[in-house]
Amino acid sequence: MSLNENKGILSNLKYDFPASIVVFLVAVPLCLGIALASGAPLFSGIIAGIVGGIVVGALSGSQLGVSGPAAGLAVIVLVAIQELGAFDIFLLAVVLGGIFQLLLGFARAGIIGYYFPSSVIKGMLSGIGIIIILKQIPHAFGYDKDYEGSLAFTSADGHNTLSQLYYMFEAISPGAVLITVVSLGILILWEQGFMKKIKLFQIVQGPLIVVSAGILLNLIFQGIPSLALSADQMVAIPVPETLGGFFAQFTFPDFSQIGNSAVWITGITIAVVASLETLLCLEATDKLDPFKRVTPANQELKAQGVGNILSGLIGGLPITQVIVRSSTNIQSGGRTKVSAILHGFILLGCAMAIPAILNLIPLASLAAILFLVGYKLAKPELFKKMYKLGQQHFVPFMVTILGIVFTDLLMGIGIGLAVAIFYILYNNYKKPFLFELDKHVQDGAIRLELAEDVTFINKASIQRALTQIPDGAKVIIDASKSLHIDHDVVEIIEEFQTNAKYRNIELELIDFNSVDIKNPIKEIEHALNNDFMGSTNAKVKSNGEVTVTSD
Repeated sequence: MSLNENKGILSNLKYDFPASIVVFLVAVPLCLGIALASGAPLFSGIIAGIVGGIVVGALSGSQLGVSGPAAGLAVIVLVAIQELGAFDIFLLAVVLGGIFQLLLGFARAGIIGYYFPSSVIKGMLSGIGIIIILKQIPHAFGYDKDYEGSLAFTSADGHNTLSQLYYMFEAISPGAVLITVVSLGILILWEQGFMKKIKLFQIVQGPLIVVSAGILLNLIFQGIPSLALSADQMVAIPVPETLGGFFAQFTFPDFSQIGNSAVWITGITIAVVASLETLLCLEATDKLDPFKRVTPANQELKAQGVGNILSGLIGGLPITQVIVRSSTNIQSGGRTKVSAILHGFILLGCAMAIPAILNLIPLASLAAILFLVGYKLAKPELFKKMYKLGQQHFVPFMVTILGIVFTDLLMGIGIGLAVAIFYILYNNYKKPFLFELDKHVQDGAIRLELAEDVTFINKASIQRALTQIPDGAKVIIDASKSLHIDHDVVEIIEEFQTNAKYRNIELELIDFNSVDIKNPIKEIEHALNNDFMGSTNAKVKSNGEVTVTSD
């Protein structure tokens, strides 16, 4: 597999176009479901999907990320619309949220995303994969009480992810089950090696065949009462009677409420939550990228800000980068941002021209597609790999998964991050210095090599180690490899130095007074900008990206 973006759009279009169709098929019910859960007009979700695909996709530095309305914001949107009293007032808050996001991008707040451990990000991906599977099982059986795109454990009807699995047995639809079985059979067939070798099937994606078969079966079942699907078991995009009716669905914000403090608070809330979800998704998408490209986080915040400003101006929901659509894009073979942009144009064109045809798509067909997406996010091999890495990585990984499954996305990640930080602190506590018996006890001297960064967290363990040194010993404390020693630790060593005189301990401090705090990022920037490769011009941008041009 190779990638050459310099050849232009056409070189990867054979991969990006089929992927864009699959992303579009998944995006339609998610956009509608999230709008429904948000208490907003259904078309506002479609608007957000269109803007997220076309505008954010074009401005973003992410090659595989897909943006649109996010389930994580549904509760915030629902409460905000109720408190502000009108949807057009809420749209003003979305515009303000976009402006705040734009400012966060210029303030370089994107660096926050780099502080999430890999175990938590992988736990996030697996947790979402499991949630997708659990949430889609009722849809596969024809039980559609929980909205499409829901990621929270508790449902709007008072049930939860697990209880929905029980209640669905009371409303099993034979038609939906049959469509699910056929759809899964097609997808499994498309995953076989011999199918992937056939050129036609490399172009025509399995999910497209699944949806086409679902529409065909739905039409056939309409004449069979025992198999016929109800309206709530299919996609339900608004159908305007005329082109003018389509544009009438756009809503504009009420700028007269610009002085309303509640609008500003809502805008800030949207900006913070949407930015955090975007940065988390950005990290996860980069992990999934088969080409391992790194997305400029600050550029992404700016793109999301512009997207939210435009979405709010024309009646759309808040936008974030979303992992379900992004992972669908990757697993469908997408290679560049063209797939995300195309999915936005397809969404716009179909919403204008053929909404009635879209409304023939059974949710059971889409459930089968999402089953495959969920499985690929939570493959058993990943669990085995994380387990082999040891407790320090496996425990935060599992805690993140359980947190996401039994709470929601942000809460689950927060719990996983707390556990990961605990392990970091614990390991930092255990390893304030390097000591190997055969290497650091020579000529009767005990040699302690301090770590690169010694903080107050190491205070207790260093104090304990120094207290256990016997009277009359020779001790060497080597700080030559330390970049920073916290003042609390300095005090402990100075106190030991004083106490050593009374205990007949011979103490030698190496490079202890020369320890200084330096910024290695600034130093490497200086080295690259002034001395790198002689005849080349290397520059370090503010986002950390290095550019090299020949003279």
